[in-house]
Amino acid sequence: MPRWLKEVLIGFIPVLFVFLIFIGFNVVPLLIAAVMVGALLLLTNMRGGLAVGAGAERKRKKSGPQKLTFEQIGGQDNAKQELREALDFLIRYEEIQKLGIRPMKGILLTGPPGTGKTLMAKAAAHYTDSVFVASSGSEFVEMYVGVGASRVRELFRDARNRAAKENKNSAIIFIDEIDVIGGKREGGQQREYDQTLNQLLTEMDGIYSSESPRILLIAATNRKEMLDSALTRPGRFDRHIEVDLPDKKGRKHILELHGKNKPLSSTVNLDKIAEESYGFSGAQLESVMNEAAIYTMREDLKEIEQRHLSMSIDKVMMGERTDRESSEEEKKRVAIHELGHAIMAEVVRPNSVSQVALSPRGKALGYVRHNPQQEQYLYTKSFLEDQIMIALGGAAAEEIYYGGRSTGSSNDFEQALNIVKTMMRSGLTSLGIVNIDMVTTEELMKENNIILEELMRRTRSLLEDRRTIFDKSLNILLEEETLSGDQFRCLFCENSLLPA
Repeated sequence: MPRWLKEVLIGFIPVLFVFLIFIGFNVVPLLIAAVMVGALLLLTNMRGGLAVGAGAERKRKKSGPQKLTFEQIGGQDNAKQELREALDFLIRYEEIQKLGIRPMKGILLTGPPGTGKTLMAKAAAHYTDSVFVASSGSEFVEMYVGVGASRVRELFRDARNRAAKENKNSAIIFIDEIDVIGGKREGGQQREYDQTLNQLLTEMDGIYSSESPRILLIAATNRKEMLDSALTRPGRFDRHIEVDLPDKKGRKHILELHGKNKPLSSTVNLDKIAEESYGFSGAQLESVMNEAAIYTMREDLKEIEQRHLSMSIDKVMMGERTDRESSEEEKKRVAIHELGHAIMAEVVRPNSVSQVALSPRGKALGYVRHNPQQEQYLYTKSFLEDQIMIALGGAAAEEIYYGGRSTGSSNDFEQALNIVKTMMRSGLTSLGIVNIDMVTTEELMKENNIILEELMRRTRSLLEDRRTIFDKSLNILLEEETLSGDQFRCLFCENSLLPA
């Protein structure tokens, strides 16, 4: 029905009823008929929604989960070990009963997107030989009140029925993006989300009303802080497992797994690629291998080479190369800006520069790729100050050569400001140990300016001492548009200014 017609009817019907009452007409039968028709339409819509959910469920039944083992998931050794231990409560049920251990009701997998939370849930079903029923938080969200709650009931009922039908002792229910229905409840009027969450809490409380089949709920989210405390408490989600970004060893393992079905050249060094892909998730690493194969196909080659993998890292991190044409003067300014970053990086962290490039990718006109020396999780004040100086290197280089800055430094300044904020929160500034929320904006801005102005002064001084490196690197970069880390370090050695 068109929207305008609905609006006309909404306005016309009340007026009609008022008119009929005014002339003395008995409107009670009409009101009863209207209520019955409305209820019938509502039930029809609800059944249609449930039929869609049931159809999706049947589709999942037919396809079934892909058989996946923990060995096929790269990295995440600690997370996999913790999950196996939790799953042993399903497998060794009689043994844990003797020790009086209460079986776990739920496991919450948290961590950044693309780290393998869904894969680990599938592997859990294979590990325990359980029925696997998967769903997403968005499947429970409907405009009609009560539909989400009924779908929760249907999900648990389906898991029990399938386990009984397939003669399985246990079933695993997996809900992805559980924050959609498990968000914090607010006071006031009840929402559809609240009813859905309440039903989920009720089902989890009644999971062990019967011993067989045993049901374990596994949920995944990358926004754990948004979940309601009634859902995350012990007795519902008993174990919270962090599925974090993989370290270097984990990244190499993931690359090896995704490279098994690809023709890698004998010269490919996956250790080097694992080092260059610092901070990548499992999904990004899979994309690196896939993009490398695409580059190989474009060049009509038979094997994937090291350069294809390096190119694919740039693409996943920065985006595809664009056809944006820059003037010679703009190109020179971008080159000076990027060399400022690279020189500062090499001064404060020798051997950290992997590549300096002028090729436009995404929104960037140029970029510097860095190689971290080692995995690091704690940062000192000097380390963070060095990081700020690297970020300020581009703007400082522009000031030295042009006497002013450009808009190309906006992202660099944003990064520097975030690092200063981290220093303040960690008690690494002259403010001491403070609660940032209790410090006035004026005090914060004053401290911020003192730190950044002092580090900018030091950055300019270090770059001015290396003008010859700028001049030599600039010519090569403008001509070839790419400067490798080894080429760049050779220029440092020639100038004898490389720090000891």
